[in-house]
Amino acid sequence: MVRLLKNLIFPFSAIVGQERVKKALVLNAINPSIGGVLIKGDKGTGKTTAVRALADLLPPLKVIKGCSFNCDPDDPASFCDSCKDDESGEIQVEEKKMRVVELPLGATEDRVVGSINIEKALKEGTKALEPGILADANRNILYVDEINLLDDNLVDVLLDAAAYGINTVEREGISLAHPSNFILVGTMNPAEGELRPQLSDRIGLQISVQSIMDIGDRVKIMGRREAFENNPNAFREEFSEYQNQILENIIEARKLLPKVKVSPDMMKLIAQLCVDMGVDGHRADIAILKTSKTLAAYYKHEEVESVDVEEAAALVLGERFHKKSLDEEKIKKQIKNAENEISQEDTGDDKKKPQKMRKVNKKRGG
Repeated sequence: MVRLLKNLIFPFSAIVGQERVKKALVLNAINPSIGGVLIKGDKGTGKTTAVRALADLLPPLKVIKGCSFNCDPDDPASFCDSCKDDESGEIQVEEKKMRVVELPLGATEDRVVGSINIEKALKEGTKALEPGILADANRNILYVDEINLLDDNLVDVLLDAAAYGINTVEREGISLAHPSNFILVGTMNPAEGELRPQLSDRIGLQISVQSIMDIGDRVKIMGRREAFENNPNAFREEFSEYQNQILENIIEARKLLPKVKVSPDMMKLIAQLCVDMGVDGHRADIAILKTSKTLAAYYKHEEVESVDVEEAAALVLGERFHKKSLDEEKIKKQIKNAENEISQEDTGDDKKKPQKMRKVNKKRGG
């Protein structure tokens, strides 16, 4: 039974509670450019289960057969050097299941970035690159538990890969590179130390997770886990319809995302909110913009609305502040203040007809 369970993943749709964690993961699956998720909280709250369950749910990747870096056959611009230099003229395609690639705290830099066979490099170029964790992570999920305890040199490596989508390996004057675009999911317990600001700033969504204290939900967690362990195949079949619905929503949102528009008023609302909150730099503005567009696609509308900005701001800003504690009610109040300021500015401009801020009162499902 233990061996069987290792090959089966608990269904994403069967996870009880932790709606913000699940929403953040789904949004990154729809739009990886959001920049990943940082989850703060205690152990044993379902973080790892949710990450693995999402990867198991997602459709397989189309990759170039034999490529160590999972190159996308439909995106020649992102090919590794080996795929670019392939002189056969024929690209063979295969499908691979999306994976969760773990970066352990004790990993060496060579294990993470890869290494170079110097003698082979002089003869065969990129074929001498021995792939590391960042190669495995390309187009997959890179999971770092206790990311705040990661060695500084590995943090620097992650920063470079996250910034450029490329991993460069340099040894003895030889430099080789390959694509490394991944969804970064990090977890941490703030009591064990903070994450370096340079890396924290690069992660798009940051949320806290707590143990579920509702008795009914805790009973449901025990019951579902017991049912899964007793008969994992039957349990997965029970939730297959829910799984398919989530997958369909993700696929539809991916298709809709390029069509989503953002009005000047919505951009001004995001900027005003970040200014009012005293946000440093501009990354938070961009993260809120990307998340707002992704939420719009998720909720099946083609224009970003103020409710999208409100929900996005809670996911992006909620855990970024040390000086002031933020919750959804405070963010909602700041959104309202920002809307009022923009409305007053527009009213005072006789040459410009103000664009109405649309408010939607529909239920925002998980």
